[in-house]
Amino acid sequence: MGQVWLARDERSGLDVALKIVAREGKTGHRAEREARAAASLRHERCQRILSLARDPSHVYIAYEYIPGRTLREAMRAGEIDDRAALQVAAQISDALAHAHGKGIVHRDVKPSNVLLAQHLDTQPERIDVRLLDFGLAQMAEFDTLTALGDIPGTLAYIAPERLQGLTATSAADVWGVGVLLWEMLAGEHPFWGGDMVETSRLIQRGAPGLETLRPDLPQHVRDTVASALLVNPQRRPSAERLAAQLRDLPKRRRKKGGAKPTAPALPNVAALGSRLLPGALTGVASGWVASRLPFYPQGWPLPIAAAGAALGFTAPRLGLLFALTVAFFPLANISLGLGILYGLLAAGWVALTWKDARAGLLLAAGPLLAPVTALALLPLAAQLARGRVRRALQAFAAVLLAALIAGLRKVPLPFYGSAPPRSPMRSGRSSPRIRSSWVKRWCSPRPPRSCPTRAIAARGRPPPSARRSLPGRRSPLLPPPCSP
Repeated sequence: MGQVWLARDERSGLDVALKIVAREGKTGHRAEREARAAASLRHERCQRILSLARDPSHVYIAYEYIPGRTLREAMRAGEIDDRAALQVAAQISDALAHAHGKGIVHRDVKPSNVLLAQHLDTQPERIDVRLLDFGLAQMAEFDTLTALGDIPGTLAYIAPERLQGLTATSAADVWGVGVLLWEMLAGEHPFWGGDMVETSRLIQRGAPGLETLRPDLPQHVRDTVASALLVNPQRRPSAERLAAQLRDLPKRRRKKGGAKPTAPALPNVAALGSRLLPGALTGVASGWVASRLPFYPQGWPLPIAAAGAALGFTAPRLGLLFALTVAFFPLANISLGLGILYGLLAAGWVALTWKDARAGLLLAAGPLLAPVTALALLPLAAQLARGRVRRALQAFAAVLLAALIAGLRKVPLPFYGSAPPRSPMRSGRSSPRIRSSWVKRWCSPRPPRSCPTRAIAARGRPPPSARRSLPGRRSPLLPPPCSP
């Protein structure tokens, strides 16, 4: 809102940050409210206002000038380590606690509204935070300027209760600090799904467990972050309590005995689900491969499945790599070329699902649903993945994997209904020519009844224009109709 210029006060000779806001719509009123909010705050973590001026077309706010860079710029440069992240979040919480004590809710806590002051002459590595931009602040003594249904702020950092139309409280600011802290520690945003609809859905579902990306962090650190991101605003700590907990974390990390965490160890269903899903998928996938493909000794499948489940539960990315590696050795034992081809496909799949490793093995739902003729549920299962492209590819790969497993089990192929071609992996024949001819025949073109595969992939990734198409006209993004 507005533009900020580096200016000089001719009377004092001091440099100031001059914010100029045009009087267009509500911006002029919000600028004046920002000045009132900033003038009532007297805290070292809040940028100090020097003067306010108006004319018929603009509002002018002079702030103290503090050299530095925004938290967003520092995060992009990779300058925020774990210790710095805890210090930054604690100082932001200090500023918010002071504002909440004055009856002010910021409502727009995000990295671009946090300034990291530079002290090049004294302590260049010192963390010194200033909370900026109270233009969207909600004050108890002023009526709101927000229209019904309008949600001010930046979507990616808005609390779930505000998306439901509830009034912003101090707990909404604590949620913003939790999102910032999650992002600084994990290196990526917990909710951003590529578009506003997807991001809103992920926010209302709750933040994933930080252990999915940072299992190396101490448990009390993960518990503190999770407490700030509880979906129920009444269960989140106050900004003052959160600041105290964040300052206490490094001290507790140095204790040998491991004192009992003061952060509330509240149950997080979303975090537990994010662990159970990759654990179950990794255990089932690795156990089935070890028992069905000829390579591993007879007593190994169960321990491999248990190891895969434990690894997928604690570290989904390692679980994904483990499950894919278990399948590599039997295939490479059959044919080196088959092993290389599988390795390339597995590497591409890991690259595609690395940022969403907890759902990386959702394609295993295809062989699980095929025996009960429930492949039509794949689009629902694919909703657990993040992003429309990942969902579509998960559904498509699940159908292909179901067909491949049906061939190995010698049962009718899904949708097609015919018997699968005989596999040389079961027949004991080891000629490379026989294997290559079998692969070529199995991958040969089928009659056009395979269109349900495309339909399921399309349902896993619904086109945005599907709901806007006119009656009697098919959207150009929908798959072509099936052949009779």
